[in-house]
Amino acid sequence: MIVSLALLIAAIAYLDRSNIAIAASLLKRDLALSDVQLGAVFSAFVLGYAVAQPFAGRLADRYGPYRVVAIGMLSWSVFTALTASIPASFHQSFALMLAVRFVLGLGESVIFPASNRLIANWVPSPERGLANGLLFAGVGLGAGTAPPLITFLMLGFGWRAAFWASALLGLAGLAAWLLIARDLPERHAWIRRAELDYIVDGRSTTTVGGSSNLASWREIIGNGQVLLLTSSYFCFGYVGYIFFTWFFTYMSTVRGLDLKSTGIYGMLPFIAMAVASPLGGLVSDRLARRFGSRTGRCRLAATAMVAAALFVAAATQVQDARLAALVLAAGSGSLYFSISCFWALSADIGRGSAGAVAGVINTGGQLGGTVVASLTPVLAHHIGWSGSFLVAAAVALLGGGIWLFIDPTVNLYAGRLPAQ
Repeated sequence: MIVSLALLIAAIAYLDRSNIAIAASLLKRDLALSDVQLGAVFSAFVLGYAVAQPFAGRLADRYGPYRVVAIGMLSWSVFTALTASIPASFHQSFALMLAVRFVLGLGESVIFPASNRLIANWVPSPERGLANGLLFAGVGLGAGTAPPLITFLMLGFGWRAAFWASALLGLAGLAAWLLIARDLPERHAWIRRAELDYIVDGRSTTTVGGSSNLASWREIIGNGQVLLLTSSYFCFGYVGYIFFTWFFTYMSTVRGLDLKSTGIYGMLPFIAMAVASPLGGLVSDRLARRFGSRTGRCRLAATAMVAAALFVAAATQVQDARLAALVLAAGSGSLYFSISCFWALSADIGRGSAGAVAGVINTGGQLGGTVVASLTPVLAHHIGWSGSFLVAAAVALLGGGIWLFIDPTVNLYAGRLPAQ
C-alpha cells in the first residue's frame, strides 16, 4: 500500500512537470517565447530540481519522508497554479516564468530522494528493485496520462486550465499522502505484527531521524561508487529528459503529427516507461538473488542502457512518424528497465543515509536533464533534429559502459566504527 501510494505521488509529480512540454506550442505563442527561451524555461525547472536533490534527501533522512513530501507537494501545487497565472501582457513574462519554474523544481525535488528513504524504511533489501520499479512506474503513468489529459483540457479550455487542473490534482494527492503515509512501519496503525517483523528483519537500517547514523557529505561525495552511479545517472537523465521536454515538439514540428495525433502517440514512450520500470525491477531482484548484485544490478543496467542507445539511434532512420514513435518508445522502455538498479543500489550503498545518497545521484540525472533541455534546440539548429537524438544515443551508450565499473558490494558504512 505504501509503495502504491508513492507510485501515485510520483505519477502526479510527473504529470505536473510534463504538462509544460505538451502545452509548449500554445504557451510559447501566448507568452511570445522563442524555442531557445522555451528551452531555458525547461532547464529552469530541472536546474531547481537538481540543485536541491542532496538537501532534499538529507531532510528526508533527518526528519522523515512524511513531512518532507507533504511540504513538497503543497509547494509544487502552488507553483503549478502560478504558472497558469502569468499574464500574456506582462513584459517580463519570460523572466517570471523562469523564476516560477525554478521554484517549482525546488518543490518537486523531494519526491524521489524522500521516496527512496521511505522504501529503505519499508521494504526489505532483496525486494527493493521491484519496489523502486513500481515507484518509477509512476513516472510513466503520470507522463503517459499527461498527453491526452492536457491536450483535452487545452483544446477545450486553454493551456492555463490544464495547469489549474494539475495543481488541484496535486492537492488531492497531498490529502491522500497525509492520510495514509507514515515514516516507519512501526508507526503505522494499520500494519500487522507478522508483516512488521518481516520488514524489520529484511531491511539494512532502522534509523529514520537524527544525526547519529548519517554519513558526512565528504563520505558520500567522495565515495567512488556514488560518483560512478551519479555519472551514469547523468547519462540516464540526459536521454530520459529528451522525452519530457522536446519529444512532443519533435513529433509535431519535425515529424508532422497534428496536436491530437501527438497527444495519442506521445503516450507511447511513457507507457513503455510504466511497464518497463517494475518489470526491470522484478528481473533485477530475481537475477540478484540468483547470481548476485553484479549481474542483477550492474550488468542488467548496462545492457538496458545499451539497448536504449540502439533504439534511439534507429528511430532517427525511420521515415514514418508513427513507427518512429514506436521505436522511440522501445528506447524509453529500455532506458527505464534500468532505473530500479540505480535506486536499489543507492539504498544499499547509502543505508542510513539512503536519502542523501539518492539525492546526490539524482542531482547527476537532473543535471543531465538540464543540459539536454537547453542543448537539444542548439544541436538541432546546427546538426538537425536527427543529430540531436543521435547525441542522446551516444550518451546512453556511455552511461551503460559506466555500469561495468560499479562494485555493488560496497556501502558507506563499511569499516566505520559504531556510534558511541
